[in-house]
Amino acid sequence: MSGPLRLVPEDGGSERTMQLRTLPLKRRRPALPARPEPEPEEQLGLSADPLDELAERLNDICADAVHPYEIAAILESDGLSDEQAALLYGRPDAFTVAEELFEKVQRRYPGPSSEFANPWRADPWRCVVRGLVFALPGLGYLLGANLFATARMRFGLPSGMLALSVATLVSWGFNQALAHRAYRWLGRLRRRDAARCLAVGAPLGALVAAAAAYVVGGPLGALSFAAGQSAYLGAATVLLVLGREKFLLLALAPASVGAGVVLAVDVPQAVRTVVLLASVLLAVGLAGRELVRCIRGVEPEAVELKLPLRQELPHLLFGLACGALTLIAGLGETIHQAVQAGGHAVHTAAVHAGGHPAHGAHGAHGAAHEAKAALTGPAMIALTLSLGLAEWLLFRYRAMAVAALRTSHTTGQFGRRTGGILLGCLFIYLTTVAALDAAATVLWPGAPALGVPQLGAMLLLGGSLWLALLLNAFGFSWSTALICLAAATAESAGLLTGADPIVLQLIGCGAAALVLTAIAGPALGRTTQHR
Repeated sequence: MSGPLRLVPEDGGSERTMQLRTLPLKRRRPALPARPEPEPEEQLGLSADPLDELAERLNDICADAVHPYEIAAILESDGLSDEQAALLYGRPDAFTVAEELFEKVQRRYPGPSSEFANPWRADPWRCVVRGLVFALPGLGYLLGANLFATARMRFGLPSGMLALSVATLVSWGFNQALAHRAYRWLGRLRRRDAARCLAVGAPLGALVAAAAAYVVGGPLGALSFAAGQSAYLGAATVLLVLGREKFLLLALAPASVGAGVVLAVDVPQAVRTVVLLASVLLAVGLAGRELVRCIRGVEPEAVELKLPLRQELPHLLFGLACGALTLIAGLGETIHQAVQAGGHAVHTAAVHAGGHPAHGAHGAHGAAHEAKAALTGPAMIALTLSLGLAEWLLFRYRAMAVAALRTSHTTGQFGRRTGGILLGCLFIYLTTVAALDAAATVLWPGAPALGVPQLGAMLLLGGSLWLALLLNAFGFSWSTALICLAAATAESAGLLTGADPIVLQLIGCGAAALVLTAIAGPALGRTTQHR
């Protein structure tokens, strides 16, 4: 069908059904009283335009349209062909009829109504909860810090940290693709199929991430921590997709309380490990319970449906790229110091034969790692806490864009309004990230304030990720994946060659933000993206 389909929320819940807008029926006119003999021009039919009657019949539809193509789509859906347009209305085709109707009828927009209510409403408190569950897992690193061998360094990181970083990248990429696939099932009102997809994919993703950490290698404690993190991330994906954020808060309670105690007093590692295991087991147990409940739930019979796996590939790449960009922002300075110090250690060993400069370099790396953690820690906390706001702003943008679609008089006006909405949402997000970073810096012991270059790099990263998420929501998955992947690849290559990580982030994330903005402005300014 070529007619415009509109989303209409049901009265009883959040599910939406499709409703086709059709042409009004032709009205029967009452018989008119006899009138005097018409003039010769009227006898020839020169003054009557058959399009006037159609304009009167389609008055409401034409007054509500923001472009002639909307009217043309409705005419075509009603069966008006080019031949009929020429025969009935004396116009060469249906598009010409639509353009003249658009000019004849004055624009008159009723604005949002109960019939076509805006479906893009988000609960702000739910977004706050989601922001917390994105940020609170970071407290687990306080409990598991002793599991990493800080006396042995690898790429400037404590031994085992590299394995954890690789496991994190694999988990982010895999779970991003898994969540997208499950949401596709939910979008087709197939909750049971979504639960089955998650029941298979979440454990598989955890096993793949843990295996990747094992291949990289490290101390047994660090590898165990990576395996536990992978299991938690799989369970968290299940609960977030199924809308059970509060269950995830419950699972994170032991680790959150334990991290608070660790900051106050010294706690034995055995107790820390038990607390971490409690959070992981709670998350896995609650996720399993929810999956069983959904699979056993009663659903109406539906036709067999298969979703191709290839559509998840761009989301897998996007997850990997986002993880790489975030890890570079958090660990880039440490790796940079290791690359620089590694070259210096080799030079010193060549000059002072028989010495052991590597041991001293490793000790310096450990101290540098702690100093850089104090520098980048508040920035990472600000970014993770802001994810709830980022999600709310995505809903807010779509809601305001739909409202602009109902009230704009021309396509140009609509494009300007959506551009202003886009910049406004982006400004609110970046301002909030900067404010959160300032607050985290005050609360973080010994953390120096971010300089202008560091703050600019963090804001460019946050802006790039938000724009990428927005474009992903509108179906531009391959574009966003390739842009972010190119930025992550360039930054990683530059970092390993010894380039300044802040400069790399300014260039990489800055270029990604510019390209994403250049795509988002024209693409989201089209009315067809918001129907």
